[in-house]
Amino acid sequence: MSQLTSLSTIQQALRDGSTTMVDVVQSYINRTKETDHLNIYVEVFEEEAFAKAKALDEKLEKDPSSVGQLFGAVASIKDVLCYKDHKLTAASNILGSFTAQFTATAVQRILDEDAIIIGRTNCDEFAMGSTNEHTRYGPTLNGLDESRVPGGSSGAAAVSVERDTCLIGVGSDTGGSVRQPAAFCGIYGMKPTYGRISRYGLIAYGSSFDQIGLLTKDIDTMSVALSIMSGSDPMDATCLNVEAPGLASADQESKYKIAYIPEVMNHPGLKPEIKMGCEETLEKLKKQGHSCEAIEFDLLSYLVPTYYVLTTAEASSNLSRYDGIRYGHRADDVKDLEELYERSRSEGFGTEVKRRIMMGTFVLSVGYFDAYFTKAQQVRTLIIKRLTEVFSEYDFIVLPTTTDIAWPSGEMIKDPISMYLADVYTVLANLGGYPAISIPKSSDNLAMPYGVQVMSDKCTEEKLLSFAKQL
Repeated sequence: MSQLTSLSTIQQALRDGSTTMVDVVQSYINRTKETDHLNIYVEVFEEEAFAKAKALDEKLEKDPSSVGQLFGAVASIKDVLCYKDHKLTAASNILGSFTAQFTATAVQRILDEDAIIIGRTNCDEFAMGSTNEHTRYGPTLNGLDESRVPGGSSGAAAVSVERDTCLIGVGSDTGGSVRQPAAFCGIYGMKPTYGRISRYGLIAYGSSFDQIGLLTKDIDTMSVALSIMSGSDPMDATCLNVEAPGLASADQESKYKIAYIPEVMNHPGLKPEIKMGCEETLEKLKKQGHSCEAIEFDLLSYLVPTYYVLTTAEASSNLSRYDGIRYGHRADDVKDLEELYERSRSEGFGTEVKRRIMMGTFVLSVGYFDAYFTKAQQVRTLIIKRLTEVFSEYDFIVLPTTTDIAWPSGEMIKDPISMYLADVYTVLANLGGYPAISIPKSSDNLAMPYGVQVMSDKCTEEKLLSFAKQL
C-alpha cells in the first residue's frame, strides 16, 4: 500500500488484481492501530469497513463497469457529520449519547459512489478551535511532531490523511478549519464555494460560514471527491443549483492574473520563512509567464473581529437548541426548569464553546446589537464588495495559509486571543464565501511544513484545482 497514495493508483491496482479492497482496508486499519496514540479517531468502523470491502471485491469481479467513481477510496469523516445509525457527538459532552438519525448529503454521495467510511475523527468541540485540543476525547497529536498540535478544528481529519489511515479526510471549514490543519500537517486542504456542497447533516456552528471541505495528499483525488459531493440539494436551501465542477486538468498553457496583498506579506505576525516561501512562489509564477500584481486591501485588520462577532452570534443562536430537554445531556436532580437549563448546558459544553456562546449572546443583546452585530454585517458587505472587484480583474489571490507553523501543544489554550488572531489569512474566504485551497510547502529553516493559500472567484473550483496542480 505504500505506493498507493492516490485514487487512480489504488483503482489501477484493484483492476489489475495486484490488490483487493479487503487488503486496502486491512492496510488502513493496521495504520489506525499503529497511530492510536495520536488520538485521531473517536470510533473506527472496522467490521463495517471489511464487510463493505468484501462486497466491493465481489462487485468488481462480477461486473467491473458497475463500481462507482470512488471505488477504492477509504474516507474518514469529522465528528460533526451525520452518518445514520452511527454515534455523533461533535466532540461534546452535550451530545454524549446521540446517534445520527440520517446521513449527511455529502456523506451519502460518496457512499453512493462506493467509498468506504473507516471512522469518525476527533475535532474541536462543535468545530470551535484551531488546535484540536478543545474536545471531550482529549487532544489529537500532530503526526509529524507529537509535541505539536495538528491545527483545528479538523485537525484529526488532517492527521488521518497525513498518517495514511485513509485516502480522503472529510472535514468542515468555518474560518479555516480545513486549510489551517492541512498547512500544519503538510497536505492539501480545500474549502469550496459556500453552497457548493450541501450542509444538510453537518452540525451547525456558524451557518453562513460553515462549509464541508476535503483533505487529501493529491489534487486529483480531491477533484474527484469534490465533483461527486457537489450539487443542489432540496434539503439545504443555501445549496447552489449549479453544475458540479469538472476534474482538474494538467493545464500548463493558461496564463493567469494573480494578485497578492502587500499588507499580508508584511504582517508583523508572519514568520519570515513563510513570507520568503510565498514570495518565492510568486517569483516562480512570474517565470512561468503569469502576471503577479500587488493590490490594496485596506480591510485586513477588520477580518478577524468581523469573523468572530458574526460566527459567535450565529453559534449562540445555533447552540441554543442543546438545552437538555429536546435532546442532549440532561442534568440530574434539578429543582426547577431554570436549574435544568443552567446545569445541563454548564455540564455539557466545554470552556471554548461557553466562551463563544457568551461572546455571541453579548453582541446580539439589545444594548449592543447595532454597535457590534450590525456593524460587523456592514463590514462583511464591504469585504465581499472588495473581493468582487478583485476577482473581476484577477484570477487568483495568493497568500499564506497561516502566520506560523504548528504550535507546541498547550500554547494556545493559555492565550485564546492569539489563537483567534492566527486566523487572519483563512477567514477571508469564509467571510466572502469564496473557494480556497492550502498547498503544502516546506523550508529547510522550518521544523514543520506550512501552506501557501490560493483563493479564486466563486464556483471556479475546477480552475482553482488545475492551478494548484501547477504549483
